[in-house]
Amino acid sequence: MSDATDPWLIVGLGNPGPDYAANRHNVGFMVADLLATRTGGKFKRAQKAQAQVVEGRMGPPGPASRRVILVKPMSYMNLSGGPVTALRDFYKVPTDHVVAVHDELDVDYGMLRLKLGGGDNGHNGLKSMTKAMGPDYHRVRFGIGRPPGRMQVADFVLKDFSSTERKELAFLVDRAADSVECLLAEGLERAQSAYNS
Repeated sequence: MSDATDPWLIVGLGNPGPDYAANRHNVGFMVADLLATRTGGKFKRAQKAQAQVVEGRMGPPGPASRRVILVKPMSYMNLSGGPVTALRDFYKVPTDHVVAVHDELDVDYGMLRLKLGGGDNGHNGLKSMTKAMGPDYHRVRFGIGRPPGRMQVADFVLKDFSSTERKELAFLVDRAADSVECLLAEGLERAQSAYNS
């Protein structure tokens, strides 16, 4: 079982490269980038895994501050589990101190759902992580809604946010980053009551 001194691994899920940067599927990377800015760090290539990492602290100064490793897997979404598990083992992070931030089709655009454990709901990044280390990690599910009409799911998630969605995107990414900080500082129940919508 984990304790308050254990580090946290915050994983933003996405695909590497400029072609994917603004895709709905990359909202996890967007949240991770904002959290890195808040910690004053810059992503660097990890020594032990195919990923970029930032090490830092979150929360108020003193004993309430949490050691965090922010991660962006560079392996493509469906292979995220390998780099995440390698970093979890290297930094000795308990699985319940791993947080995956990811896009979620079954939640309306911009809504958040935080939870511990559960299924992957067809999300290839979660599927890969769960296969590699089991399901008992936290998820911050960032709603992107369902594709319109007959558009295929794969096409929808690999498209950029619409111009209407982009008007609110910075605010919503900011709120998702706040929810991660709340989860670390105050626990899952408090974060759920504040941010689950």
